[in-house]
Amino acid sequence: MNFSVVSRWVSRISKQQFQRVMASGSEKEGASVNTAAAPLNRLASEKSPYLLQHASNPVDWYPWGEEAFEVARKENRLIFLSVGYSTCHWCHVMERESFQNPDIARIMNTNFVNVKVDREERPDVDKVYMTFVTSLSGGGGWPMSVWLTPELKPIYGGTYYPPNNRYFGRPSFPQLLVSIASQWQEDQDKFKESGGKIMEVLDRTSRLPAPGTEDMPGEEPISRCLAQLTRAYESEYGGFSEAPKFPQPSNFNFLFTYYALNPHLEDAQQGLSMALHTLSMMARGGIHDHVAQGFARYSTDQRWHVPHFEKMLYDQAQLTHSFLDAFIVSGQPRHADVARDILGYVMRDLSHPSGGFYSAEDADSLPTPEAKEKREGAFCVWTWDEVNSLLGSPVNDSHTTTLAEVFCHHYSVVDGGNVDPYQDPHDELKNQNVLMEHCTVEETGQEFCLEEAECAEALARARQILYEARAKRPRPHLDDKMLTAWNGMMITAMARAGAVLGEEKYTQRALEAGNFIKTQLYKDGKLLRAAYASQDSGVSLGSEIEGFVDDYAWMVRACLTLYEATLDTSWVVLAEELQDRQDTLFWDPDGTGYYLNRPGDSSILLRIKEDQDGAEPSANSVSASNLVHLSPLLGRTDMLTKAEAIFKLFADRLNKIPLALPEMTTALLVHRHPPTQIILAGKRSTPSLNKMLEVIHSELIPNKVLLLADETSPGESILYSRHSSLTKYHPKNPEECLVYVCQNFRCCLPVSKPDQLRDTLKSPVSNQ
Repeated sequence: MNFSVVSRWVSRISKQQFQRVMASGSEKEGASVNTAAAPLNRLASEKSPYLLQHASNPVDWYPWGEEAFEVARKENRLIFLSVGYSTCHWCHVMERESFQNPDIARIMNTNFVNVKVDREERPDVDKVYMTFVTSLSGGGGWPMSVWLTPELKPIYGGTYYPPNNRYFGRPSFPQLLVSIASQWQEDQDKFKESGGKIMEVLDRTSRLPAPGTEDMPGEEPISRCLAQLTRAYESEYGGFSEAPKFPQPSNFNFLFTYYALNPHLEDAQQGLSMALHTLSMMARGGIHDHVAQGFARYSTDQRWHVPHFEKMLYDQAQLTHSFLDAFIVSGQPRHADVARDILGYVMRDLSHPSGGFYSAEDADSLPTPEAKEKREGAFCVWTWDEVNSLLGSPVNDSHTTTLAEVFCHHYSVVDGGNVDPYQDPHDELKNQNVLMEHCTVEETGQEFCLEEAECAEALARARQILYEARAKRPRPHLDDKMLTAWNGMMITAMARAGAVLGEEKYTQRALEAGNFIKTQLYKDGKLLRAAYASQDSGVSLGSEIEGFVDDYAWMVRACLTLYEATLDTSWVVLAEELQDRQDTLFWDPDGTGYYLNRPGDSSILLRIKEDQDGAEPSANSVSASNLVHLSPLLGRTDMLTKAEAIFKLFADRLNKIPLALPEMTTALLVHRHPPTQIILAGKRSTPSLNKMLEVIHSELIPNKVLLLADETSPGESILYSRHSSLTKYHPKNPEECLVYVCQNFRCCLPVSKPDQLRDTLKSPVSNQ
C-alpha cells in the first residue's frame, strides 16, 4: 500500500460515501461514540504532560493499552494512533486545527478508536510505527499519524495532516479519515492482509546480520567518518549540513576524541578546527539563548540565527560535554563559560526540588497575558522599541552611550527586526529580533571606546535587565516529566563539569540527581522509565512504566562519571548492577546487540535494535562505549566481548556510513587504543589526591581508567576485589598521593606533584 493508492481513494471519495461512513459508524450497536464536546476525556487521568494537553479535546482519546485494543477488536474498528511529545510545535498545530475541531472529532469518534501516545514515555511504540512511516514515505517526524487494524498492524500513516487541502499533493486530514474508514467498511480483509504483509516486511528488514557473518571493524569506519564529516562541513558558519542545522553533539564527540588520541595528525587537527569553529558560531548564534541561557533544538537557517525555540534536556546535556571538551583542548575560557551557561539554565529552570531534571521547555507561548493564541519564540524575542525602552540608561557615569546602543550593536538588534521573512513563513517573528552576536566583546568595546571589561559588564547588566523583563511574560509550557535516560545524560554532564571546572556545586547537583534516580526510579533491581512532578512539589510515578534499554545505558554512563568525579566506588557497584540487568533484559542471546524493549509485551509487534545516532545517540552506541570502559575498570573480559559483538553486528553500517553512527564509531576508536590506567594511591578526598584528580580531569584522555588505591578501606572497594595488584600501591605518608600511569602492562615512575603528573599524561608511557 502506498501514498498514491490512498491519494486515489481520497480523490474518489464522494458525498454519498461520506454520509454512508458517518451513518454506519453512528448506527453500530454499542459503539463507543462520543460526539459531544465533553469537558475531559480519558487522558485526564494520565500523568504525561503531552497526554494531559489533549485531555480537553472533543476527540474520544484512549491511552495506549488493552482498554483501547479491546474496544477496537469488539467493535471491529480501525485504530487511529497519534504519537507526539509535549513541546512539539507541529503537534500543537495539528491539535489546534484538527483535534480541537468538533466536526473532525466527530469523524474520528464515529469511525476509529483514537489512541494518544507520548513518544518519550513509550519509545517502543514510537519506534515500531515510525519504522513503518519512514519505510512508507521515506521520512518521518512528529506528530506521527498511523492507522492500525484491531490487531495493531499498520495499514497507512504519515506525520502532520492539515485540516483542508491547502498543501498541494497532501490530502486533508478529514478526507483521509473518511477515505480510510470507507475502504475499511468495504474491504476489511484486504486491509488485514495488507497489514500482515507490511509487518512481515518490517520484521525482515529490521533484522541485522546473524552472528559470525561480519568481521570486527578496523580502521576504515574511523577514517571514513572523518572524511564524511569533512565533506559535509560548512566552513563559513560551521556545522555539518545546510539549513536547517542541528547541533549533532555526537559529531563533536568523535572529532574531539580523534584529536585527543592522535594530536599530531594533520587530519585530527583539521577535525578539531571544524569542531571548535562550529561550537563558537553556535554560541554566538540565536540558537543560544543569550538572555536566559541554554540552547534551542536547532537553527532554521545556515547562520545558527533563527532557531526552533524549544529547549530539550538531552541537548543541554550533550552540548555541555562538547563545550567542556572545547575548553580542555583549546584552553579558551569562553567555552567553559558556555558550559556554565547551559548548566545554570538547567539548574534554574529544568530542576525539580527532589533532584530530578525536567524534560523540556516549549517553543510556543502567549506573546502577552491577554493574547489568545500562542506564537513560536514569543518568550525569547525583542522589538527595537522594547530594548531601547528597557536599556535607556548610560553605560556608566563617564559615558553618555546607553546600554541599548551597546547591546543593539553587539546582538544585532535593529529597527523593524532582524529575522529574514523567509525564515518566518507565518509572520510570528515580524518586527522581532532574535539576539545574535555579530562581533566579539572586545570589538564592541572598541566601537564605543570602552575597555573590554567595561563592555562585558555593560552587556551583562543589560542581559540581566532583559531577563527580569522577560520573566514577566507568559512562560512557555514546561514538560515536567523526568525521564531516567535523559536524567542519566544530565547527571553525566553535570558531574563531568564539576570535575573539569573544579566547581563543587555541579558535582553536588549531579549527586543529588543520581540519588533521585536511586530512590525514586530504581525499584526491585529495575529502572522505571519516568517520574512526574506533582502539584505539591512532590513526585508521582504514574503507571510505573518499566525502563527501556536507553534508561539503563545512560544510567550506567552516569554512574561511571560520578565515580570518576568523586572516586566513590559505590557508583561502580551500581554501574555493574545496571549493566548486568541491562544484559539480562535486553541483550539478544541469539543475534547479539541490545533490543530497545524487553520481551513479553504483546502489543509491541517488533523488537528493534536502534542503528542510528540521532538527536540522542542509540543505546547500542552508548552501551558499546560503556562496555569498553567497564571492562578494564572491573577486570571483566566478558564485557569487552559484548562490545566487540556490537561492533561486529553493526560492521556493515560502520564500514559504509559511519556518519550514521558517530557515537559508536567513537567507541570503536577508543577500543582500538589500549586503556591508559591511572592509579591514584592515597586517601580519597585528601587535598593532595584532589589536586592530582584536578590535573587528570583537565586533560582529555578518552581511554583513561581511574583506579583508586585507598588502603584505608580496601575491603569496601570493589576495585580491590577485581585488581589484586592495587594492594601493592602505597603513598609514602597518609596525606600524600602517588599517581602511576600505565599502558600495555608498563607503568611510569610514580609522581606526587601536579606538574609532574601533567607532564606524564602528555607523554606516552612507552617514551618514559
